[in-house]
Amino acid sequence: MIAGTGTLEPELTWNLVADVRALFTYPFMVDALQAGTIVAVLGGVIGWFTVLRRQAFTAHTLAVVGFPGAAGAILVGVSATAGFFAFAVAAAVVIGLIPSSGRVGYATTESALTGTVQATALALGFVFSSLYGGFSSGAGALLFGSFLGITPEQVRVLLGVAVAALAVLAVLARRLLFATVDPAVAAARGIRVRATSLVFLLLLAVTAAEVAQITGTLLVFALLIVPAATAQAMTARPVLGLGLAVAVGLLVSWVSLFVAYYEPYPIGFLLTSLAFAVYVVVALSQRQARTATLRRVLDLRRSEAPAGTGG
Repeated sequence: MIAGTGTLEPELTWNLVADVRALFTYPFMVDALQAGTIVAVLGGVIGWFTVLRRQAFTAHTLAVVGFPGAAGAILVGVSATAGFFAFAVAAAVVIGLIPSSGRVGYATTESALTGTVQATALALGFVFSSLYGGFSSGAGALLFGSFLGITPEQVRVLLGVAVAALAVLAVLARRLLFATVDPAVAAARGIRVRATSLVFLLLLAVTAAEVAQITGTLLVFALLIVPAATAQAMTARPVLGLGLAVAVGLLVSWVSLFVAYYEPYPIGFLLTSLAFAVYVVVALSQRQARTATLRRVLDLRRSEAPAGTGG
């Protein structure tokens, strides 16, 4: 029952302003909105570099590793958040220490070990959840997301980690972008490409662990990859792209939490569906714009051909 309302479920009305205000009358929704905002900002920024570096599979693996981490932490009586971060960071170190061929996202050994880490993590998660009796509903929340369990302490942890990660990225950003676009030239210019990649993997690990607090480990792409992919479909400019990735992430997070409060749909489903819808709209509009531009160029060439020939 919703306190003070006398009803079992909140009801969506035609007064949108009142409905939005209602979200802020309950502490659990305020905590969820704050957490969603934090992970959307961090996920948008880190996700933009992740998509550019073609490391989406690695990001998914680091998120999946958070599942056995959280399950194991609950099993031994430790905070699930601590388990998320510990396992994700450990997996990032393992993946980052693999010798790379120098082509970002394409090293065969890296992809193979990343898949091995992911499979092992899922197996461990199943074992930990089986050992903890009555954990089936908790496992579902870890895998597919939930906003009901967000606490003020968890929000503070997410905020602290996000600020620290963004501060490190601000120092690393120029070198990381150079090492991503042209690693050979970056290395020749004195940039430690492998060390830079390892630091970014650690940032990606903590980001995946943060985003998984809202989306669940299996649906982390909704806030980590899709907003960034949408932004890169709209523009190739780094600063503008980063801003758009954050904006799309915030839109998806806020709208999904709003709908999840009033409708009986899982937050993970809403996040993923809305993010996918935004991406499809942007991709189709960009395709139509390119087609229209190409037609104008062809029409212009056809109109100029007779004059050129006659000259």
